[in-house]
Amino acid sequence: MSARPLVVCNSMKLRFHGKLWVIGCVMILASAMVGYAQPKRASAPQFRSITVITQPKSSVWIDGVLYGKTDDSGKFAIMTVSSGSHTIRVRSDGFHEKSQPLTALQKGDVSIPLVKTTDAAELAFQEAERLTTVDREKAAAAYKKAVKLRPAYPEAFLGLARVLSDSGALEEAMNAIMSARKLRPGYAEASAVEARIHKDLNEEGNAIVTFKRSITEGKGFQPEALTGLGIIYKDKAEGFGGSGDFEQETSNYLEAAKYFRSAINQLSGAPDSVVVYQLLGLIYERQKKYDEAIAIYEEFLRLYPDSPETTAIRSFIEQIKKQRAN
Repeated sequence: MSARPLVVCNSMKLRFHGKLWVIGCVMILASAMVGYAQPKRASAPQFRSITVITQPKSSVWIDGVLYGKTDDSGKFAIMTVSSGSHTIRVRSDGFHEKSQPLTALQKGDVSIPLVKTTDAAELAFQEAERLTTVDREKAAAAYKKAVKLRPAYPEAFLGLARVLSDSGALEEAMNAIMSARKLRPGYAEASAVEARIHKDLNEEGNAIVTFKRSITEGKGFQPEALTGLGIIYKDKAEGFGGSGDFEQETSNYLEAAKYFRSAINQLSGAPDSVVVYQLLGLIYERQKKYDEAIAIYEEFLRLYPDSPETTAIRSFIEQIKKQRAN
């Protein structure tokens, strides 16, 4: 049987904290499959549901992972909160940002009242966050205004580094990261962004070391860094495969799959995990681990039944099953 093209998407885009990370077009050729076995089914993740109640159109994070925004009534339901204790953070334009703990047993309605702010630095930061998806130059100017008004503002330096990095101003972005880390030693998210800058500078070794430092600083929890490592090892595997070094190709795909799986577990159904699921499924197919590929695609469908990618994912599963049956 001839190989089939499997196109995951035209341009995989991953957003952490609303900041764009373009992974690139992904296409694989899956060769004919030999033999047949029922795909292994991953056990369904254990989740609980909460409904955050606060100001309308507020951004909601759990443990630093952005889940979405409240509606016009100020409510936002999250159906995939994992077990254990967490921290919820809420931000709304014109209000002080607020964080509060979510206990291991808490579910249902979670009220997070916000207080209006007149802090010029905070308002400039909020403006910068709004502008990141509209005008990077204006966003950078707003971040710079925020740190001028409040020099000890690590979050603003981090936001500035992200937008400068996305604009290709890598040296200036690195300077902003160093300022953020000086103000907040052990800043895991800043290290993840620093690693991305190293990667963009083609400093693969530094990127790997810094991503791993980010995970350590986050006490094991840093899905952005885990995803970054997965992408690096996936790229390395593709390079080795292209040169005919299949042993190194296999080894690096194993590393990539490990990091993507960990990132998915930590993202816990957040929007960013949509692309990571597809990347992991792609790697399993390239490794000819068809049971695992089907299982990860089916897990995706359980979590995202209404996703725009659902039709394509179902098609992937059906194609794999048909080829296996021959």
